[in-house]
Amino acid sequence: MAGEDVEGGGRGGKSGEEMVLPPYFYDVPDPEERRWLPWMVPLFVAANAAVLATAMFVNNCPAHAAGGGSGRCFAGFLRRFAFQPLRENPLLGPSSLTLEKFGAVQWEKIVHQHEWWRAVTSIWLHAGVIHLLADSLSLIFIGIRLEQQFGFVRIGVIYIVSGIGGNVLSTLFIANGVSVGSSAALFGLLGAMLAELITNWNIYSNKAAAISTLLLIGFINLAIGIMPLVNNFAHIGGFFAGFFLGFVLLMRPQFDWTERHNLPNFQTISKYKHSQLVMLVMAVIFLLAGFVISLVMLFRGVNGSKGCHWCTYLNCVPTSKWSCGN
Repeated sequence: MAGEDVEGGGRGGKSGEEMVLPPYFYDVPDPEERRWLPWMVPLFVAANAAVLATAMFVNNCPAHAAGGGSGRCFAGFLRRFAFQPLRENPLLGPSSLTLEKFGAVQWEKIVHQHEWWRAVTSIWLHAGVIHLLADSLSLIFIGIRLEQQFGFVRIGVIYIVSGIGGNVLSTLFIANGVSVGSSAALFGLLGAMLAELITNWNIYSNKAAAISTLLLIGFINLAIGIMPLVNNFAHIGGFFAGFFLGFVLLMRPQFDWTERHNLPNFQTISKYKHSQLVMLVMAVIFLLAGFVISLVMLFRGVNGSKGCHWCTYLNCVPTSKWSCGN
C-alpha cells in the first residue's frame, strides 16, 4: 500500500505522493513474507485460450452454414475459425452444440446421464472471444497478485473448487441449454479476496480501495452474465464457495504473533485471533452444507428454476439482438 506497509504497521513505507493501490496490488511487501513466482495463473489463461481455439476449429461454422458457405457466419474470412451468427452467439464463439461436445454444463447430461465431469471441464470452456477476454483480464488482474502472496496451491484449490461449486449451482437452475466459463472460478477468487479482507481486517488501511476493486470487476462479469451461454448462477455459486474457502485458506497470523520475538515483554501469543478461528469453523460448516445440499438436490433431479420462475432473468435477459431459448 502506498504510503505505508500495510502488513508491517507502517514500517518502510514509500512517500505519500505515490498512487494509492488496492491492498492486493501494493508494491511494498513485508520483507519477511515469502513471495511466490506466479506461473499457474498464466498457465490457466493460456489453457483457456487453447481450448477456445480448438473448439472454434471443431465448430467449423462455414461447413454447417446453409449451402456450405460462410455467409451466415460472422467474420467469414476466418474460414474454419469463423464465428457463429451474432444472434446465436453474440460473444463471438462456437455453437452451443460444440460447447456441449467439449464438456459444457447441461442439466440432462449431468443429472440423468451422470456426466459429473462436466462440472470440471466447463471451467476451461468459454462462449466466445469476448467472454474469454473478460475472464482472462480479470484473472490476470486478480490472480497474479493472489498467487504471489499465497502460492499456487491455495489459489489453485480456491479456483477449482469455486468453479465446481458454481457449476453445481447453475445446474440446479438451468435445465435447458448449456453454460460455460471460468467466471465461477473467477468469482471464487473475488469471494476469497473479500473473505481475506474481513478475516485480516486490521492489517489493511485502505479498505475502500479493496472493496471498490471487487465491485468493479464483479459488475463487469455480472453484466456479461445476462447474455446467452454465460450464467450468473455459476457466478453466485462460485463467489460463495470462494468466500467460505477464503476464511479457511487465506488467514494471516496477527501482527503481534509475527513480531513476538521483538516485543520487550514477550508472552505466549496466539497465532490467530479467536474471531479468525470462529469464522474459519463457520465457513467450513457453510461450505460443506452448501455442497451437500446442492448435490443431494441434483441426485434427486430437482430443477430449481421450476420453483423460481423469475430467477431465469438472473441468467439471461432477452433482447432484440439475441434470444435466451438456447
